[in-house]
Amino acid sequence: MADERPKQILAALGGADNVIEIEGCITRLRCELEDGSVVDEAALKQAGAHGVMKAGTVVQVVVGPEADTIAEDIQDLM
Repeated sequence: MADERPKQILAALGGADNVIEIEGCITRLRCELEDGSVVDEAALKQAGAHGVMKAGTVVQVVVGPEADTIAEDIQDLM
């Protein structure tokens, strides 16, 4: 995998053990996490996220039109 973003995003979400579900939706990664408090928003933005929305254990990461591909890559890593 040439693109390091999926690895960086997964790490910023707290790692594979913290991710319950992740899916791509148009321009966002929709994530359900075990613990939303461990999300590193600065690291997500450093990995190219345009924005992050958190509501408890549900996090949406705005990454652009490649959201589906990134979600699939993250699922492969997990």
